[in-house]
Amino acid sequence: MTFSCRQCGTCCMYLGDYIVIEEQTGPFAFACESVSTGTKFTASVDEDKREIFQDKSFPDSHPHACRFLRPDGPLLRCTIHRDSPAQCKFYRCVIMRIADHEGNELGTVTGTLHLHSDDRRLGSVWEEAETAIPESSPKAEERRREYLTGHGYRVS
Repeated sequence: MTFSCRQCGTCCMYLGDYIVIEEQTGPFAFACESVSTGTKFTASVDEDKREIFQDKSFPDSHPHACRFLRPDGPLLRCTIHRDSPAQCKFYRCVIMRIADHEGNELGTVTGTLHLHSDDRRLGSVWEEAETAIPESSPKAEERRREYLTGHGYRVS
């Protein structure tokens, strides 16, 4: 099966060389280090991704991939999105492309759930979505995608 990263497609496939799990401190908690910066951080698997995290076959068969990356259907997902290190947050992978009903791209949303657009109407709808669906909400990404679709946008 070919997987498509929920972000850009390949970026996380090599982060296993840069993010090291030093110790498991709880059922879904880990002491980690960002090798490129020497920064230690604590990671907890997001509650809504714990079921897919338990399947260890993906990291076992992809030794250079980030240890927190897991397949979710045909997609790959970061299971520690809330606690991911700065290098992941700043990579700014695109997780959504937003277009009008004619297919004209109006903006993108990055892995940090931030909109990048000059379209004022889209910006206003996105602000409503942020208020209605905080980033900490379960399945925030999917729910915001549905919110945009419900307001007439095409989201891919």
